[in-house]
Amino acid sequence: MRGLLADLDGRAEVRVPARRDRAGLLDALPEAEIVVGDWSGALALDAEAVRLAPRLAFVQQPAVGVDGHDAEALARAGVPLANTAGVNAAAVAEWCLAAALAMLRHLADGDRDMRAGEWPQFAYQRRELAGCRVGVIGFGPIGAACARLFGALGCRVSYWSRTPRLESYGAAYQDIDALVTGSDVLVLAVPLAPETRGLIGAERFARMPTGSVLVNAARGGVVDQVALLAALESGRLAGAALDVYDSEPPAPDDPLRSCPGVLLSPHAAGVTPEATARLIRCVLDNLAAAMEGRPVVNVVNGADPLVRRRPPRS
Repeated sequence: MRGLLADLDGRAEVRVPARRDRAGLLDALPEAEIVVGDWSGALALDAEAVRLAPRLAFVQQPAVGVDGHDAEALARAGVPLANTAGVNAAAVAEWCLAAALAMLRHLADGDRDMRAGEWPQFAYQRRELAGCRVGVIGFGPIGAACARLFGALGCRVSYWSRTPRLESYGAAYQDIDALVTGSDVLVLAVPLAPETRGLIGAERFARMPTGSVLVNAARGGVVDQVALLAALESGRLAGAALDVYDSEPPAPDDPLRSCPGVLLSPHAAGVTPEATARLIRCVLDNLAAAMEGRPVVNVVNGADPLVRRRPPRS
């Protein structure tokens, strides 16, 4: 961490918790003015942590997702919480496109069978992506990038978000249930929040066309895993490509690990050198803005983006 923050040129004293656990985090908070979050999300600021940080003025999460932090507790304390929106949008959208193609063309199945000595030339019902109806749930930077990529390959793209967008890159806005009902490929790119937890469950899986494909690059909690497994077993879904899970990593005996028709990825859709470089630059720029009295960007909890230092306790 100290190496990554070397660009701050001594303008800040960088401290790393003595231990990488909750106790180590809480011990480091009383004097902290700025917190750069744990990129993995394993250590997060809940209401108790916010209470133990009276000087805290800004939290920068070096990731797009901030679902581990108590955004409301930070907002009540007047502390802006920022993410790195958009830095990995190209990488994640490319993964979504590649995953959809892999599922529709049964690439993993063909590779596995060939290695077993078989010749599965006509063993699977392979489909072209061009002409497919692609539904994108969530239309932030990742969802918008998905719309551009899938649209460029001749897909009929629709999207749903809580707010229709002026610029949708040719994608048509639809009500979520209409979108689910009419999607051959359903791409999830929505943040995890109370209103999106379990957003895709048994009722919506039942609406999907038989033989459709799910691509989840959002968060595991957006999908009801029990309902997902049932939809795969029944044939309602032909397959699912998953980069995210309820629990990460999934347990060794998690049924997803042995379920046919599932493409598993270790939450690496956005992990590329290019995305990492953009992430670091975004974090450093926001830290510099915070220290120089300029508004920070990508604030997600509604707090004032102008960071205000707080005096030490007397």
